[in-house]
Amino acid sequence: MSAASTNGAGDDRSVRVVAIQPALRIGEVEANLRRVSDLVGQAAREHAPDAIFLPEAITSPNAYDKRMRSVARPLLGAPLQTLRALAREHGCLVGGGFIAVRGTDTRGTYALCAPDGAIHLHDKDQPSFWENNYYSGGTDDGLMETSLGPIGCANGFEWGRVRTAKRLVGRARLLAGGMHFPSFPTWALTKPWFITRDEGFLEQYCRETPPRMARMLGVPAVHPSHVGPFTMQTPLVPGLSWPSRMLGETCICDADGVVLQRLGYDDGEGYVAADVVMAAPRPRDPIPDLFWNAPFPVSVHLVWYAGNAHGVVKYRAMKALGRHSWSPSTDLPAYTPAARAPAVEAPPWLVPARGAAPVGAAR
Repeated sequence: MSAASTNGAGDDRSVRVVAIQPALRIGEVEANLRRVSDLVGQAAREHAPDAIFLPEAITSPNAYDKRMRSVARPLLGAPLQTLRALAREHGCLVGGGFIAVRGTDTRGTYALCAPDGAIHLHDKDQPSFWENNYYSGGTDDGLMETSLGPIGCANGFEWGRVRTAKRLVGRARLLAGGMHFPSFPTWALTKPWFITRDEGFLEQYCRETPPRMARMLGVPAVHPSHVGPFTMQTPLVPGLSWPSRMLGETCICDADGVVLQRLGYDDGEGYVAADVVMAAPRPRDPIPDLFWNAPFPVSVHLVWYAGNAHGVVKYRAMKALGRHSWSPSTDLPAYTPAARAPAVEAPPWLVPARGAAPVGAAR
């Protein structure tokens, strides 16, 4: 990893970044953590990067499904343990997102972990669609002052919201985080509208969003995303399955929005690496005064409003009735330096070699 320092004004810095595109399974938390750990290890050995970024939801794809009820983990539990252990083992920043119990609520948290044990956290500002059933929104600004320089974190559909760009413009020198972009159900009755007409629009939106955000902020962007088929339940329609796919479109682009590396759906699971320059931000495009930075088809807006309303009501009702599977847990601030970071025991699949310092201990 490059020597730790804080970028000063005019201090350009070339860093090697990796974006990982995993194919994960709904509700299989431990198996998914093992899988992303393997992918991180492969990418680190092949590319010796300064930072590796996984998508959001590394413990389970964000689905509407009864299996999601047991996905949330304490903030200091196995997902964060895994990311911290990987950062220490491979000597680089490692980031990934998961549903974390933070105090008395769950959040869509993205954690960026440093080799020395420092922890950066960002909570998605607003859950999307059916995600509202499983966690609530956060309030931090998503700017992470790391050893490489200031990194702005965009988690999930924050990549497509104008307010993400507004809170990070002029401050971040790299935009990174994670995405989970599901498509429409493949029902025969709706296929002419959802799949034949609108899915191509979604693919284009997903492909063009990272370069668009890069140009608005004037910094490189690292956009890891999920890929592969899945089947979940249909919100508000008990007994009806929702067979679909996660679109992928993992990419790394420069500050001009030029795509340096990309993985589409047909590429499947894998990872890409590129060298990008972290420099003083120089926005190329104006930030529109809108909610979304590009239009969606009407079908997406309908699912957005219905899913949001249903999910928020159900989450609050289950919390009031004590029906959630999780219990209140320890929380941490958005940044915990190495000196104050708790020592976290690595999960069984990442136990350090005999004689190695425990995860989070000073080196």
